[in-house]
Amino acid sequence: MKPAPFTYIRPDTLDEAVTALAQHGADARVLAGGQSLMAMLNLRLVEPKALIDISRLGELRSIRLDGDMIEVGAAVTQAEFLAWPQLKEKAPFIARALPWVGHFQTRNRGTVCGSIAHADPSSELPLSLALLEGEVVLRSKSGTRRLKASEFQTGMLQTARRDDEMVIAVRFPAGVGLKGAAFREVARRHGDFAIVSVGAVSAEKGAVRVGVGGVAEKPACISIGASMSTPDITDRIERLAWELGGHDDIHASARYRRDLVRRMVPTLIGEVRACAK
Repeated sequence: MKPAPFTYIRPDTLDEAVTALAQHGADARVLAGGQSLMAMLNLRLVEPKALIDISRLGELRSIRLDGDMIEVGAAVTQAEFLAWPQLKEKAPFIARALPWVGHFQTRNRGTVCGSIAHADPSSELPLSLALLEGEVVLRSKSGTRRLKASEFQTGMLQTARRDDEMVIAVRFPAGVGLKGAAFREVARRHGDFAIVSVGAVSAEKGAVRVGVGGVAEKPACISIGASMSTPDITDRIERLAWELGGHDDIHASARYRRDLVRRMVPTLIGEVRACAK
């Protein structure tokens, strides 16, 4: 199939982009890399009247350190972020997770912010944002606001973005997980959406922060304290598996997803603790 007819808008500045978005509102979609959006357009799952292409806006193509945060602009591709020279030093967890995002070809077009704005619970970047407790920067004609990861993604493919807003950047805390970071996922093949993905990073006072994606409608995170015993950890992971619930689909059953959580999380906690010693 082909997309329904739409008006193509390619603004020259960010101000022009938010002005166009204010004019069209819910009838518009923002195009950056298009790796999810174009498929949805072709299948007519979405039928916007206007498509606003921000992929060539130079002011959105930067990766910069802003104090203790890494700010990634909305036009930065996943491949560009993966190639950022400071990634392993400043964001070791993302350095481990990004190679699992799609395939080499899609990472060359797909953007970091686009994946987070799409809010697929099986995607690695929304999990990374939630686990690292990052922020999303939104812009409209009326101004700019920042939302915490926990505030931004509200459900499966759902966010707190308003119709007249666009994501202009995401911000990850720099240095999180320097004493230990681990990532694993189970998928039908490398690069496919995860059946279950699990991440873990070292946190303050010897704790380990754990995130799980692909099971619930959005990533879920818990903290495992340094003083927790093995039986306590097992019990907490069991409760997490049931709290996530899960769902049956053509790829896996909810029961299988919960079992993966029970098996994968202890392994990652052990990896992070071993690195912290």
